[in-house]
Amino acid sequence: MMSSAKPSAIDAEMADALCELLPRLRRFARTLARHPADADDLLQLALERVLARSGQWRRDTRLDAWVFGIIRNAWIDEVRARQRGQKIFAPEEHGAHVGESPIEGRELAMTVQAAMQQLPEEQRMAIALVLIEGLSYREAAETLEVPIGTLTSRLARGREALQALLGGVEGTGA
Repeated sequence: MMSSAKPSAIDAEMADALCELLPRLRRFARTLARHPADADDLLQLALERVLARSGQWRRDTRLDAWVFGIIRNAWIDEVRARQRGQKIFAPEEHGAHVGESPIEGRELAMTVQAAMQQLPEEQRMAIALVLIEGLSYREAAETLEVPIGTLTSRLARGREALQALLGGVEGTGA
């Protein structure tokens, strides 16, 4: 016979103390979330956790400090979830070309690739490291063993040359 674990029952003293704390808890949640609706959601989530874990609270500690910690941890969880969500979902502008012919995309890529091959090697490497591979200017300059100013001028000249070479090619932003 299995026994089902029951959530800890909250006693009247703790319930009264939580009710008294609500204005302070809401103020703290608003400080973290900055938006009233997000703060209310955060507070609700934290209070659900408080109720579910009420048996974990030690009577020799301050209830407000314990609940503030739960709110803080809930906020950290929320921020992390938002960051993951931003990494998972592509920005709206990435959907602008959904449904276009993949052949057109390949043709454009081949045109850009051909234009890149016409650039001097120093400009091509700068563009490849910064614009294609996503290195910072500092990282690209260190990789190429040139000062950042030199890298910046190579990028500027390379971009101008690419725009001139691609001129009226649709989809390149030129």
